[in-house]
Amino acid sequence: MHSGDRGSETFGTLVRFFRERAGMTQEALGKHVGYSKSQVAMVERGERSPKGQLVEIADQVLGAQGALVVLAEKEFGKGGLRPWTEDYLAEERKAAALHVYQTHLIPGSLQTEAYARAVFTSNRCPTLDEEEIDNRVVARLGRQELFARKPAPTISYVLEEAVLTRPLGGAATLKEQLHHVLAIAELRHVEIQVMPHSRETHAGLAGRMSLLETIDRQQLAYVEGHRGGYFVSEQPDVGDLFGKYGILRAQALSPEESATLIEKVAREL
Repeated sequence: MHSGDRGSETFGTLVRFFRERAGMTQEALGKHVGYSKSQVAMVERGERSPKGQLVEIADQVLGAQGALVVLAEKEFGKGGLRPWTEDYLAEERKAAALHVYQTHLIPGSLQTEAYARAVFTSNRCPTLDEEEIDNRVVARLGRQELFARKPAPTISYVLEEAVLTRPLGGAATLKEQLHHVLAIAELRHVEIQVMPHSRETHAGLAGRMSLLETIDRQQLAYVEGHRGGYFVSEQPDVGDLFGKYGILRAQALSPEESATLIEKVAREL
């Protein structure tokens, strides 16, 4: 029995057996399940548990006929098949650097309790019950331990100006949220910038992203969509995303100009 982030050599061996029988490479399987080639290899070596939807998708595309699902439940328990966000959150908790570009709402690691509750209440497909909303709010607030960690990680955010004016939860909730953003922005290891509406050229039209540097300075990018999220860890793709984020920071307002704009929006609510 294995749990947490520990893998299973038995499960990994079975994944490799079905993958090779199907004539599929680790890279090709990774594209199906939202993993990099190296992450698939870690699962097959028993160094990593099968998170997200790897089990269900791999079982289907490799023609395992339920064998991977049954073994995963035995080896990891149902709790081991965690939502795809857990992969990202595990990396965020220990990252040496975090850089986030957000287009539609205040990033999760910056959200207040009221704002986070408004975000989860807005989720209609599927609609969450009150207990699940409470659990998710608690988990989201726990992410703010990131700001008090020692040694302090390097953190930056680029937020679209529309994020500052979308009144999720109402004007009072948004005003409290903006004041919280300003408070976090005062931390020496955090920089928050706003991308203004007036920008005529824009490097981030492909959408939001989160960039991480691990403690050994490996670069990872995390990209989300409606059906889940996935890591980008191979070059040149991850390098291109870091380069794109650098351009976004250069195009955005400076941290000082951004704070002035955020203060103005909050004052007018």
